[in-house]
Amino acid sequence: MKKEHEILFEPFKIGTVMIKNRFVLEPMEGTNMIDCLPIFKIGEDIYDYYVERAKNHVGLIIPGMVTLRSMVGKQWLYEQKEIFEGLKPLLAEIHSYGAKVFLQIGAGWGRTFTMPLALKELYEKEKETGQKSMFDWDNLLVAPSELPNRWLPEIIHRPLTEGEILEYVDAYGKTAKLCMETGFDGVEVHAVHEGYLLDQFTTKYTNRRTDQYGGTFDNRYRFAKEVVEEIKRQCGDTFPVSLRYSVTSKTIGFGIGAVYGEKFTEAGRDLEEGLKAAKYLQDAGYDMLNADNGTYDSWYWAHPPVYMPLNCNMAEVTRLKEVVEIPVVCAGRMQPDEASASISEGKLDAMGIGRQFLADPEYIVKLEQEKFSDILPCIACHNACLPIYHYEGVGCEIDEEDGKTQGHCALNPRTFCEQKYDFEKKAAVTKSIAVIGGGIAGMTVARIAAIRGHEVTIYEKSDRLCGVFNAAAAPEFKEKDKEFIRWIQQEIESLPIKVEYNCEITTLAELTEDEIIIATGAKPRKLDVPGQEKAIEATEYLLGRKVGKDVAVIGGGLTGCEIAYDLVLKGKRPVIVEMADDILKTKGLCMANSSCMRDLLRYYEVPIYKNAKLLEIIENGIVIETAEKTIQLECDDVIMSCGYMPDTRLVDGGTQQGKTNIHIVGDVKKVGNLKTAIWEAYDLAFSL
Repeated sequence: MKKEHEILFEPFKIGTVMIKNRFVLEPMEGTNMIDCLPIFKIGEDIYDYYVERAKNHVGLIIPGMVTLRSMVGKQWLYEQKEIFEGLKPLLAEIHSYGAKVFLQIGAGWGRTFTMPLALKELYEKEKETGQKSMFDWDNLLVAPSELPNRWLPEIIHRPLTEGEILEYVDAYGKTAKLCMETGFDGVEVHAVHEGYLLDQFTTKYTNRRTDQYGGTFDNRYRFAKEVVEEIKRQCGDTFPVSLRYSVTSKTIGFGIGAVYGEKFTEAGRDLEEGLKAAKYLQDAGYDMLNADNGTYDSWYWAHPPVYMPLNCNMAEVTRLKEVVEIPVVCAGRMQPDEASASISEGKLDAMGIGRQFLADPEYIVKLEQEKFSDILPCIACHNACLPIYHYEGVGCEIDEEDGKTQGHCALNPRTFCEQKYDFEKKAAVTKSIAVIGGGIAGMTVARIAAIRGHEVTIYEKSDRLCGVFNAAAAPEFKEKDKEFIRWIQQEIESLPIKVEYNCEITTLAELTEDEIIIATGAKPRKLDVPGQEKAIEATEYLLGRKVGKDVAVIGGGLTGCEIAYDLVLKGKRPVIVEMADDILKTKGLCMANSSCMRDLLRYYEVPIYKNAKLLEIIENGIVIETAEKTIQLECDDVIMSCGYMPDTRLVDGGTQQGKTNIHIVGDVKKVGNLKTAIWEAYDLAFSL
């Protein structure tokens, strides 16, 4: 083990409970031991997921939050004794590996309630007609004060009454007692964190009450204080209670977050109040602070995407030990070197890890054995774990298929599907397999097929693997993408896979393998406008093409916006031209990612023309048409980022009609993202 990491493997105490090391598996939506959407039930496919991580040395497991009330049926969690009884075998097996489990229980969402357009329409129809559905709107659309919904501001949440607050306080106590009786080692209160209901009571911009739960500091934190007091009253002082805690809100106002390094006026909890509240809540009875920053208005602090720095919450969280004596955990793209140093200096007690454990359950073991290059990195894409999207004209949306696999991992489909993708089960018949295209989809299907015992050859037309992902990973803020490239290349090299470089397959007739897989990816979509020959294609720029000071980026999708941000970091002056009514209008693109990018473009004052059509590329500029007028913009270079379309030349020109041994996978089938490419590749490889 690396000497600097030794402290990560030392035990620490939360109240009276000893945790065997400093690794905390953070709660994430989709990892719920108890699901509450829409009714209470044991989470699906959780058994193998948690056991595998307990086997691999996780010290403390905190499953995804379960609310005290269900979305429908007006059920209370403390009434669900049969569900808790059903978790006892899982808890027993987790405990057999020395891991501890705290159940995270929460009062609910408040104004952050996930409201898609379809639910809004149902709600409004019920208001108009008086008809009732299964949804308990009166208890779902609540807040400390009358507040707009985060996703659809036209939906207004009503204030909780004092009597309802006391009901929640009582429910926290009863639920914690049931957890204790079931065998959980503690509970975590959700949360003075991320702008959820309890947190909305604590911040001035969301709490406008004039009763004992509003106004002064003590009143705003009264709800959270009464919760831990009630838990201790019902469970005793020795049953640990952690608090999920945002040190600061990082919020400028409703729907506007503050990006890393931005100077701003805090609308929510600033650092001074964050430290004061931490001491106050410790003294009230909380035994640990599980901390980061942010609210749903600055969601990317609690769910940091690739644009946020590694260890992004450390500066604020490490200040907590100045005022509290209880353990402090920091989460947010945490890295072991920085965590080890802070723990050694007494600034932290443990390292909070969420999505990295989705990507690689053996993360701790590989750290311990110094197999750093073997770690499959989390690249902070949110493509599978949190694919909730939001843009102009929609609310909190998630596609049906993505909703079924929320909490999973784009890079590792085995997460929550450990039985389905069992690497120990080799193929019944060994086959020779040709993979045409060495991009991520092709490499993945080749890797899994080789693991299952097949003889695999990759035919790659260029001199390098990873295809277009080499360009996608090029910006300086994509350090984890580059790690993923190194990881998957290492995997290919470690397996008996033959790679033919500079070998373009032009006809399938020249291949003699038993199975042929076409993974030739996508090609850029081009705009037919005068002067298009002057433009630079997005991948050209990303792979190193030099540009001038002023650059027009045509296309405000994910790639175009990332290019604009990359240009800003390089001291350029980009402008974005987008045909649609909004940028980042991409289904499945997590709002944590898109809102971070939007706020970065705001912060760096990048001009954005929406509902704008490119008419012509001229010498030293472009001509665009908006709803109001035609505009000529001066620029040195034009980068085209108008999306991609499947490159079907080989498919269309093939001889696959009537054959069963030819398969297509990845973007050549349908342009998607890493999740679609890798998951399709897994399914294909396991079907061969």
